[in-house]
Amino acid sequence: MTADERDMPARYASSPCLAGEVAPDYFDPLAVDPEQARDVARWRRAERTRLRNERQALSVEARRRVGEALAGHLRRLLAERFDGAKPPVLSAFWPIKGEPDLRPLMAELCASGVTVALPIVEVKAAPLVFRRWTPETRMVRGDWNIPVPPGEAQALIPGITFAPVMGWDGDCYRLGYGGGYFDRTLAALAPRPFSIGIGLQSARLATIFPQPHDIPLDVIVTEDGVQARRTTPGASPPET
Repeated sequence: MTADERDMPARYASSPCLAGEVAPDYFDPLAVDPEQARDVARWRRAERTRLRNERQALSVEARRRVGEALAGHLRRLLAERFDGAKPPVLSAFWPIKGEPDLRPLMAELCASGVTVALPIVEVKAAPLVFRRWTPETRMVRGDWNIPVPPGEAQALIPGITFAPVMGWDGDCYRLGYGGGYFDRTLAALAPRPFSIGIGLQSARLATIFPQPHDIPLDVIVTEDGVQARRTTPGASPPET
């Protein structure tokens, strides 16, 4: 199944010309019109391209400021969430395609005693695997040529996850790259980790037109701070 096909649920109601022009309170993702499903898939594809181009157009200095601001907000959120205690295993991400660079924060967390992991695509169209990372880890090339910990690195189950977002909305839904890996992983993990979407303030959308396979995150954080919280949070991370 292709990424675009994943964005095309089987059933929809009425048939507007473009989903992006439909009012969010009108759009019905559980109805019966396949034409509307195709419109949503086309709209998402166009939004991914637009948002990725805008993000990659940022200057090096602008990206540095964004990363520093995000790190500060995330420190405060983690302290709030865990009341000053060390969080359980935390899954971060290696920046690609202009994503915020949180590697300094990852190293800081490691130095403070937090166990940090990185997500890896080890089987296509399957949930992600998380392997331990430290600043000393010798990385190898993984899916999409992304640096990842080697196969012998310890496999872990995260209690909290950082999820890069291409776009996001006020209901904590995430527009990603279209492969569905993060949604698939959240659906498979039990207990579900506390999930933090991380992206740019300018990437906010009125809605991503959520599909049945889309899973909302627990909170969205941008360089301007916490922007959205899910009204029904996921299960608390396990104690360590």
